[in-house]
Parts: sequence; structure tokens; C-alpha cells
Amino acid sequence: MEKRFDPVKTEKELYGFWESQGYFTPEIEKNKESYCIVMPPPNANGSLHVGHAYFVTLQDIMARWQRMKGKSVLWLPGADHASIATQVTFERELAKKGKTRFDLGRESFYRACFEFTQKNKQKMYLQLKQLGASCDWSREKFTLDEDVTKIGYETFYQLNKDNLVYRDWRSVSWCPRCSTALSDLEVNYKEEDSKLWYISYPLKGSEENIIVATTRPETMLGDTAVAVNPKDKRYKNMIGKTVILPLMNREIPIVADEMVDKEFGTGAVKITPAHDPDDFAVGQRHNLEVISVIGFDAKMTFEAGKDFEGLTTIDARNKIIEMLKSKGYFVKEEKHRHRVGMCERCKTIVEPLVSLQWFIKMNDMAKKASDAVKKGEIKIIPKRFEKTYFNWMDNIRDWCISRQLWWGQRLPIWYCGLKGLSQLQKALNPDLVEKHKNSKGCGEVFIGDKPPGKCPKCGNDVYIQDPDTFDTWFSSGQWPYSTLGYPDSKDYKYFYPTSVMETGYEILFFWVARMIMLGIYRTGKIPFKDVYLHGLIRDAFGQKMSKSKPETAIDPTDTINIYGADALRMSLVFGASAGTDVIATKEKIEGMRNFANKIWNASRFISLILKDAKKFEIDKISNHKDDISVLKRYKSIEVKINSDLEKYRFGQALEILYHFLWDDYCSIYIEQTKDRREEALPALLNVLVNSLKLLHPFAPFVTEAIYQSLRKQADPKGSSELFKDKALMISVWPSA
Repeated sequence: MEKRFDPVKTEKELYGFWESQGYFTPEIEKNKESYCIVMPPPNANGSLHVGHAYFVTLQDIMARWQRMKGKSVLWLPGADHASIATQVTFERELAKKGKTRFDLGRESFYRACFEFTQKNKQKMYLQLKQLGASCDWSREKFTLDEDVTKIGYETFYQLNKDNLVYRDWRSVSWCPRCSTALSDLEVNYKEEDSKLWYISYPLKGSEENIIVATTRPETMLGDTAVAVNPKDKRYKNMIGKTVILPLMNREIPIVADEMVDKEFGTGAVKITPAHDPDDFAVGQRHNLEVISVIGFDAKMTFEAGKDFEGLTTIDARNKIIEMLKSKGYFVKEEKHRHRVGMCERCKTIVEPLVSLQWFIKMNDMAKKASDAVKKGEIKIIPKRFEKTYFNWMDNIRDWCISRQLWWGQRLPIWYCGLKGLSQLQKALNPDLVEKHKNSKGCGEVFIGDKPPGKCPKCGNDVYIQDPDTFDTWFSSGQWPYSTLGYPDSKDYKYFYPTSVMETGYEILFFWVARMIMLGIYRTGKIPFKDVYLHGLIRDAFGQKMSKSKPETAIDPTDTINIYGADALRMSLVFGASAGTDVIATKEKIEGMRNFANKIWNASRFISLILKDAKKFEIDKISNHKDDISVLKRYKSIEVKINSDLEKYRFGQALEILYHFLWDDYCSIYIEQTKDRREEALPALLNVLVNSLKLLHPFAPFVTEAIYQSLRKQADPKGSSELFKDKALMISVWPSA
């Protein structure tokens, strides 16, 4: 053996050996138990970060362990087109060249974006291989693959057939910069210091008034009611009366609604259905008019009046407060801290706006998905996250699945002529409007692969495809069965339901829950049996690691080139537990590199004994008390490690193994054998090789390198039970 383990030289060779032998590609064997993990697809718009390294390590531990236990293991890799994230990233690249997507046009933009993701995808896959990911690359999938897209569309057609799809005007979170509706996950909230303004609304035909408190005076121009809580005695006699909206001189009613918090402000709130989701719900219940005074460019519309049209929301706010003061409607202002929603991608403040979008009804699907966890068909680890899961499912809203983007899976929806498109869609798709400017039609809607030859209502033969795309979570929500070729493929029939979905706890609802809902709806089966939720990767100061903080971020590629993949993998897992954030530091990585070197040096010591040994039998262990003692200690940790792995306690398992190898085996037992090396050799080898098997899922490269070296020296023909396997990764897992 070499004096030192060289990960840079060795890891690439070993990965090539495993891959060339077909060890990552499982066979479909009826008499063999299947085990399947479908990789959460990383976004194909950049390189992997240390958070990806963590989930890859955890999933590779599971895959290698189950493979060694004799199961037919499929770990299916893939990548996500990531609609909004990729479009924002690619538009930034265009901006550096002084261009926008409108300069390219939709079709050219899509092609360029596709090439961009394919290049990034290959870079990511190289990184995954560097990490030692034992994925079956022959089954790799992309969310925009033709077969994956086809299955996704078929799900949408079935939803439509079951009357679960509809189009309606609803309040959505709108990003003015990205020009699209956002999912809840794509909106980040931060606390900001602001103010609470109190405004007097006079009652019609009376000297009385009602004072409302608001954090957004600019939206008052679109007020269509004032609301109070029906149990609030202060306003009991005002319910049903009318107030005059200041500055607009519009009559609006006072309504009673339980949504109102009696303790907030004065207990009376302004209702602007067009610019607040809760207000929109109130408006629906009380049949209130919807007046949009803020446009999709985040500027005031003509509905706001000539004094404010064209102003930014902040400029309008300042002007409104000045006018309220001059006209005697302003009461007071006070400091107030509240949450502000921002687009996750571009950090622009989002606007709650009412727009025409496509939705999926969720209540029935949510109930079935909730029942699957309650009945124990799906187990969430750690169990404490079940409460969060049930809370989300019990309060679920219909899912807005349409996005005003050019990159992604286009909606398979067709309109008879331009009439079916909303004004917003026309504004965002000038090429489409220009192409069909002379078309006629009635706006009739058709959902399917292709439109009918002629409109059954008006006879027009020009159908226009909806320019919107699916929410990314709709395609990735079908990932477990769409990647396995539902419903007829051999892979689907053998590997589905999959065994475990391993992902971050922060997307339990946004992705995991949707996979459960869509999986049960489409296939009639749960998509996976277990959900393992890992925590976030944080720096030494407890902050979430970010590429914007290079002094704290750990680049996985650079780290592997310096310390090796095994050191990085073990540093992320050591001591970690499900649902708990992980502190990643270079000191931990260095510590795990030292551990790998310790094992290498111990193995090299045994290699030197083998070199000098005249004759020995590998399987014949002496009855010396030290040999018996180390075997007993090994067996005890073998039992614990098997138990920990069965319970998904990966960090604890590695910790036990670390202390056994470093303390018991290297520091104590090897020292005890130095005066009787040849006699102790069978025990030294047996304990080491079996320990390497236990360590292999955590540190695949150094363990395989040691095994190959010792096998070549001690038993090149594999005649002993200890070295019968050509590679450690396909050896039989030790089981007490």
C-alpha cells in the first residue's frame, strides 16, 4: 500500500471501476426485494453546493447499505428545469449582454434556455460522481424529458376529466420583476420596521366616523368595504351602514366578518379585495367589487385616479398621506413591525394581485394524503413534522398551477382566437399577439394535446395555446411515478412505490405533500413508504450557508480536491440527526480526513505484516484473549450500527464506528498485537474488513481502496469468505 491515501488520484479511478462493472444498475429480479430512491432533482441552472452534498451523502448511504444487504437497488438521478429559478438566472446572463428575453422572442429564448440547462446538468452530474453517488445513470431523467412531460400532461387531462381543474380570478402573489404569479415557496418573508396609519372614514349622512388602521394606505384607493368583527360590541350599530371613502368619494358598506382581529388597530379594517388575499376572501363572502389600483408593474393604475396614476406604490403612499392630512382624514401614525413578502429569486417585494389563473381543487386529494400518514402507510421521520404536515393539509387552498413564464412545460390549453387570453397574457406575449392579430374566435377553451379542427361553437379554425407554463411543483410533484414510466413499464411495476423520499424539511408541504397527493390520485398507491427529512446546512455561526457569503460557504468541488469526498461526506453526517440543522466547518472536514488517514495507516500496518507472514489462514482466528475481546467489541457495535441504520440514525451510526475504529481498534488492539503480529493477523484482517463494510456507505472510496489492496495481497483469488467479492461495494453486509 502507498504511504498515504491520495483521494484526488484514487477516487476517480474507483468510481470508473464501479460504473464500468455495472454495480449501479440494478436488475429486475422477481425473487429479489427491490429498493428505490428517486433523487430530488437539483435545479439545472448552476453548480451544486454543500447542501446538495449533504442530501447526496445521505441517499448514497441508504443505497449502498441496502445494496450490500442483497436488495435490487435503484437510485434514480435527475435534474429539474426549475421554471422561475432558471428563467431569472438566464435573464441575468442576457442582461450582461444588454439583452432581454423579448429581444430573443419566445422560441429562441426557450432553445437558449434549454442549452443552458443541459450544460449545467452535465456539470452537476460530474459533481455527483465526485461525491461518490452510486446512481444508475442509464435511467437519468430531466423534468422536461418527452416521456416525463407526457405523463405530466396525462395527469392534467385526468384532473380536468374529474372536474378538478378550473380557471378563475383569484388573489395571487405577484412578482413585478419576474412578471409571474409565485407559489408560496417562492415568497420569502422578512420582518421590517414600518408604520400603522389610522384614517377616518366618515359615515354617510352622519357626523360619525369609523377609524381604520392600515399598513398600506396606497391600497385604500381600491377599498370596497370596511369590516368589523361581528362580536365586537363597539361597532354593532354600524354594521350595514355606509361610509364615504376618503379621496375617492365612493360609497362603501360596513360589513361584519370573523376574519377581523378585534385587537388589531381599532378593530376596524379597510377591505381591498384586489390587493390582499384575506380581503379577497372577505370580498367573495360579501359579494364586494374588485377594484385594481396597483398594476402588474407595481405602479398605480387609472382606477387609482388621475392624481395617482403611474406613481410607484411608495410615491402614491406618501402623496395619499399628505392629502389625507390636508383634508382632515388623517388621525395618527405609530411604529409597527410587520412581515413583507419578497420574491425568493430576485428579492423584489411581491404584490398580492387578482389575476385570471388556472387552479386545481385540492381538498379531496389532501384528505387522502393526510389519511395515508395517519394510517401509517407513509412514515415521516422525524415524527414531530407530522403535526406541521397535518396542519398544512387541513388548511390547504386550491393550487394555482399557471405561471406567466416562457421557460417550462407549457399548459396544454387552447383558446378559440385571442379572445381567450387575458390582457396580462397579451401584454407579456407580444409575439403571440402579433402573430394572431387578425384571428377571430369566441374564446372557447379546449384542454388536450391538440386543439380540435374547428371550434364547435363558432366554427373558427384558429386555436391559440395558452402562453403560461405549469408551476414547477406540478411536474416535480409527479417525479416518483413519471420517472419510472407509469403505468406500464417494468421499472414502475417493480420499483413503485419507492422506498424512501429523502429531502429537506423546508419543502415538506410544497413538494413532499404534493408528491403524496398526486401519487395517490394518479396511481392509487402511495409514492414512497418513508419520508426522511434532513436539516439545513449552516456555517460556524449558525447562519444558513450562502454563495453570497464566500467567507462562510464551502464549495464541494474545491473541498473534494483538497480533502477528498470521504472527508466531506463524513463531516456532514457525523453526529447529525433527522430534521436537525448541520454545522459545516473546515475543521470538521479536516477531522474526518484525519480519520480516513488513520484507517489507511492501520491498514498499511496490516499490509506490512502480510508481506512478512510466512503462512497463515485468514479464517482461523486464535483464542488469544485480545483477539476474542476485539471480536466481541466489534460484534456489539455491529448490532448497534444495524439498529441505528434501520432507524435512520446515520449520524449516530458513524459516530459509533468512528470511536470503535479509532479508539478500540487502532489505539488499543493494534498496539496489543505488535509482539504477536502473525498470530493476530486473521483477527486483525477480519475485524478490519468487516468494519470497512460498515463504514463503506459513509466513506466509499477509502474503504474500497483498502479492500482492493488487501484482497490483492492476502487473497487475490477470493478463496476466503472474507475476500470472496470482487468489490467491497457489492460484498455482503455484516449482520449480527
